Amino acid sequence: MPSVRAFLDNVADFEPMEALVKRINITIYPNSPPGLIAASQEDPWSQAGKYSLGWVYFSIILLVATSIIRLYYLWTDKIRRAIYKEEVLEGKSSKTSSPDTDYEMANLQTNNSAVKFFPRTGELPVKPKADSSVSSMAPLNNTIAMLRWVFYRPIPAIRYKKRQLPFPSAGVVFIVLAALIFVILYCFVPQPLYYASIRYGSPPLAIRAGMLSVAMMPWIVALSMKANIITMMTGIGHERLNVLHRWGGYICLLLALIHTVPFYITPVWDQGALQVFQSYFSGQYYIYGTGVAALVPLLFLCIHSLPFLRSWMYELFVALHVPVSIIFLAMMFWHCNNYLTSWDYLAATAGIWFVSYVIRLFYLNWTNIRRTSWLIGEEASITILPENAVKVTIPTQVTWRPGQYVYLRMPGISVFENHPFTIASLCSDDFPSEYGEQYRDMIIVFRPFSGFTRKVVNAHNENGPWHTYRAFIDGPYGGMQRELAAFDTVILFAGGSGITAIVSQLLDLIKKMRDGRAVTKQVHVVWALKRPETMEWFKEELRICRQYAPPDSVHCQFFITAAKRHKPSTGQPAAQSRPVSQVFHDKINEAFQGIADKRHSALIREEAGGDAEKERELRAENEDGITALPQAYLAPPKSPKSPRRPRPARLEIPPPEPSSNFDFGFPSTPTMLQKNLMRFAFLPSVATKKTGWQTEYGRPDISFMLRGFQRDFGRRTCVFVCGPPSMRVDVQRCVARMQRQVLTNPGVDEIFLHTENYAI
Repeated sequence: MPSVRAFLDNVADFEPMEALVKRINITIYPNSPPGLIAASQEDPWSQAGKYSLGWVYFSIILLVATSIIRLYYLWTDKIRRAIYKEEVLEGKSSKTSSPDTDYEMANLQTNNSAVKFFPRTGELPVKPKADSSVSSMAPLNNTIAMLRWVFYRPIPAIRYKKRQLPFPSAGVVFIVLAALIFVILYCFVPQPLYYASIRYGSPPLAIRAGMLSVAMMPWIVALSMKANIITMMTGIGHERLNVLHRWGGYICLLLALIHTVPFYITPVWDQGALQVFQSYFSGQYYIYGTGVAALVPLLFLCIHSLPFLRSWMYELFVALHVPVSIIFLAMMFWHCNNYLTSWDYLAATAGIWFVSYVIRLFYLNWTNIRRTSWLIGEEASITILPENAVKVTIPTQVTWRPGQYVYLRMPGISVFENHPFTIASLCSDDFPSEYGEQYRDMIIVFRPFSGFTRKVVNAHNENGPWHTYRAFIDGPYGGMQRELAAFDTVILFAGGSGITAIVSQLLDLIKKMRDGRAVTKQVHVVWALKRPETMEWFKEELRICRQYAPPDSVHCQFFITAAKRHKPSTGQPAAQSRPVSQVFHDKINEAFQGIADKRHSALIREEAGGDAEKERELRAENEDGITALPQAYLAPPKSPKSPRRPRPARLEIPPPEPSSNFDFGFPSTPTMLQKNLMRFAFLPSVATKKTGWQTEYGRPDISFMLRGFQRDFGRRTCVFVCGPPSMRVDVQRCVARMQRQVLTNPGVDEIFLHTENYAI
């Protein structure tokens, strides 16, 4: 093999030395070596940019397919609701036009009946007509049902002793595997992988992997942003796209390693080339310095985003992820040096990043100059609920849809922490805020653990229930893109605090059912909770659902899973010293509150117009409006621990309060068998209430319940679940099996599943 110096001497008259040493685009001349001519014809450098287009086409096809499916369902849902609304207006819907008196007398044993003799006016009821072909396409429904039969099934977690490795959903696994197989084949199938000599240019394998990794960057960044065009097109919230963002980063790291290895298999320092390189680039301490500078931050981003590390040091992850990402992007600009089309993709990455942050400004409650929360946030109160839950009430002018969540920052508690919480209240004119006509109460309910949620409880204990805090809201985001009102049957599963994602959906659905804007005929709510006191969180909302839902339409089942009620102890808590950090946060909260007070005073003076009497009245009304936050639940103080005799676990049901007119459906007294086996068996309730509300003791048998509900499924059914992983897995497995009904029963078009993350 001729030496590198001899090769350079042969082509020195035709090509600049700097371009040759860089091993970029080597120009072919008549006297070029035969190996160089063959290399340029097999996989020329000038055409290597096509490999980046491969990933672009792959991503666009996936994006367009998902968007088309979403548009199909949006269109068919609107068509079905429009047809139903027209029938209601014409008086053809027996469900809305037939009164309760048209039902037969209640059976003495069942205390309920759903059999009609005849409607008051019109012809006898006939079989409901099928949906039009516009709103139902059998071949497409069957195809989607087969895909759901596969992808709804959960992948079992790998367990080792007390540790377990969970997997994402089957759909995510399929997309990730498809992307991984595509990039691996696109790198290794085209030939050649290497040239006969490093003198003929960079290894083609390295160029393919490098261009693919660069082409992935705009998509990885787009998938990570809270406000992004992918969510707008597909309707999939960024919290669900985030798993693709992480796995896209892992694939990008794999491609970066594939890009790096060939340069060490055929290094530039062979045959004296290193001396040539250093003679022209004396400032370079290491020959591959720019590549290492880009690889190190990418490696750090992927490692510290691993699930166990991210959960262990979440606050550090949040603080470092974006700054390190900016460093990585800057290093990529330096490393790529505008070769081929690399800077086009990097510029697109920076553009997507910038545009997403600009759009996100419209999601912040403190960036709208027309609102009183401009730059100072909203006023919020903290309430301690039974069972050690926390309720944060934020009167705000921000609007939201049922099931959405926000990122909450409270500088008076923690300046830099910003955490997601599901909105439990409904944004509607039917639920006005006492704060003012233009405000709606955004209610957040959660259980305190560690970190920010524990600081909220500590702040409440420190400052008392009547203290207010400034709240900065980022959102709302997420939520279910399809409306429950477009389904004939709706089944809602909740586990513990997962009810927060369901309450607003239930209230909104009942409102639409009463207004004739919902196709829904049957709603089943299943809530598994440890103790009866948890129902106090949403007692008023449940009362509204029970009293205002159409007759025999909403059926709620509560499952008490704990054997013994948690009783708060009595006594005085031990005195604690006030930490310096709390003083700092109090000062920040007082600063924002002072600005808010001055702004309110200025608005009052402007409204009074110099009238002293009117100004006093307005100030009195303003004080009433500010203090008219929800009443606080004062938890009894804890007493020092004292030795007590162990007692057997049992469930104690207190007698109902005489002043309460709301019955949750409890049986009068649990039997001894229920007391002993309530945690280990599915026990039916003593009697089914006429209103369809009942309470049972034990854990719900989800498979058994869904098979029972399945008998009354309409053409389209939605199963909504928000709870612990075990509940989600059971529901997913059952709904996947039920997809066979779509294939075999012509009266069933769709069985849709929507799952919510328990942690959000």
